[in-house]
Amino acid sequence: MQALKPSVRLLAGTFCSGQRCFLSALSSTDGTRRRPDGRPVSMPPRETLEPYADLSDVVEGNPRNLAPSPWLARIVALLDGSPEMEHHLDEFCRNFLIRLSPEFVSHVLRNPRVQSSSAIALRFFDWARNQRNFSPDLNAFVSLIDSLSRSGNVDLVRAFAEEMMPAVSAIGAKHANSLLKNFAAAGLVKELLWLWRKMKENNIEIDLLSYNCLMDGLVNAGFYESAARVFDSIIGGGRMSPDVVSYNIIIKGFCRWGKTQEAAAQLKEMEEKGIVPDKITYLTLIQSFYSVGEFDSCLGLYHEMQEKGVEIPPHAYTLVITSLCKNGKPHEALRVFDSMALKNCAANVAIYTALIDGFAKMGNESKAVTFFNRMKAEGFEPDAVVFSVMVNLLCKVGKVDEALEWYENCKESGVAINSVFFTSLIDGLGKAGRINEADRVFGEMGIIGCARDSYCYNAMMDGFVKAGKVERAIALFKEMEKEGCEQTVYSFTIMIDGLFKEHRNEEALKVWEQMIDKGITPNAACFRALSLGLCMAGKVSRACKILDDLAPMGILPDGAYADMIGVLCRVGRVDHACKLADGIVDREREIPGKVRTVLLNALRKAGNADLAVKLLHSKIGIGYDRMGSVKRRVKFQNLLRG
Repeated sequence: MQALKPSVRLLAGTFCSGQRCFLSALSSTDGTRRRPDGRPVSMPPRETLEPYADLSDVVEGNPRNLAPSPWLARIVALLDGSPEMEHHLDEFCRNFLIRLSPEFVSHVLRNPRVQSSSAIALRFFDWARNQRNFSPDLNAFVSLIDSLSRSGNVDLVRAFAEEMMPAVSAIGAKHANSLLKNFAAAGLVKELLWLWRKMKENNIEIDLLSYNCLMDGLVNAGFYESAARVFDSIIGGGRMSPDVVSYNIIIKGFCRWGKTQEAAAQLKEMEEKGIVPDKITYLTLIQSFYSVGEFDSCLGLYHEMQEKGVEIPPHAYTLVITSLCKNGKPHEALRVFDSMALKNCAANVAIYTALIDGFAKMGNESKAVTFFNRMKAEGFEPDAVVFSVMVNLLCKVGKVDEALEWYENCKESGVAINSVFFTSLIDGLGKAGRINEADRVFGEMGIIGCARDSYCYNAMMDGFVKAGKVERAIALFKEMEKEGCEQTVYSFTIMIDGLFKEHRNEEALKVWEQMIDKGITPNAACFRALSLGLCMAGKVSRACKILDDLAPMGILPDGAYADMIGVLCRVGRVDHACKLADGIVDREREIPGKVRTVLLNALRKAGNADLAVKLLHSKIGIGYDRMGSVKRRVKFQNLLRG
């Protein structure tokens, strides 16, 4: 028989599993080959595996024919992610007297199965570089970084990039483009600039794709101004023209920078240059306008996409429908929803939640329930947010018993009830006068481990105040501070209002001062509770003093004096109302004519028609009397004089 050529003998040896199994049987526990009598067996040196087998001397007519190594599939099969994975690799390489070359390792790392699992890729790389005389090359590092980048593990990408960079003297276009893309996705600016210099040193062509990657990396790292300068250099350089990807990146940068209008200007510039915006362009802008609450702009961009025939992605539908519902336009949102269905674009949980919430806020129970049932019929499982919306709706329309049934059903079915759900239910029970049931639900929050936030505490305190149980409200107010729950301006408003209603005026004033000391800015409702409480207690001058103290701070609530005049007239203290009206005009807080109108309406609503008619047919408040050379405005207090 003719002697086999060297490469054929190599392939034959590769598949000679019987010999390998025999050698494996001779192996001792320490890895040394030994005979049955214990004497060591001298073994040939290990074979270094390359990713390709050279068949050039056995295939006629092809001087350089390379085939994939048969070992690749066998090594990849061992990478199963099990705890014994490294041990199996050690055993396999020892039994078959093989070692893996750096090029072989990089090919394994580029295998789709390995690329899809960054954890397996990292374990295999660590195992490989711990082998004797193994030094990972650029190919191996690039392949590993590609896998880690796919998983979004920025810290590991940075760590291996820093390990790789000192060992790299030259780099090719293929590796440069791969690293450029991965460094950009991870936002690694330092590594990007290092690679940029290497590309110039190695005369690698820097094209528009390279510039786009650089801009994307700068944007992802938050260097928006630098990205804008790179973009301007592309336009100003004249060597190349930006494409839709370039504009999408810079639009993303402006949006993240908080410059949504500048981002929108880039869209107009694209159209002027004849560059057709795609769905990414519009989606980025819609997302940005949605985040700043400019819902009309979201709708405008959506209509523009329709007119131009641009594909509308599902997330754009979600944002537009949600923005319309938040803007109090659920019927318009429903039209968008119907057009979405006509294009066979499936709805999602967020869309159904927005529609249910939108109709619920309008008090349209039937529509909200319809979409809730439709959501369930399409296989979507309602979450705690949806249930809380429905419970809030039922409480608002007075169906508290149904809301309680939903609560019990959620507990039985294991739905994770959140604090919003509890707040809606507690608030509904409290306003219905069922304070004991509200207190029971509030206590169950602690039992199931749901954290009580300020909204929940406020709802419970408000219920106690309305039920005349101010002491219980005070106890909860103190508990909030003890538990580290933030006391909001609404918490203080509830307490001030409740204490004044119980004629505990000094305690109410102390709560007000406590709020000011904490640096919490009073809102209109809070000042109204304080001023009306003081006026009802006959302490009009004290209310005016607080009004004077707030004015220089720029937080004087609009219409505060009107509320005070109204309540004073309502309780029959017209003299105090007139005194307050004079003080408002004298301090130039308001023009006399407007104050006169407020007092006139307050008297009419209080049923004091005689004084209202007298004020109407007099020059009180707006007229002037002369005493010699002195001209004085007629005081409102003259209304009660004969």
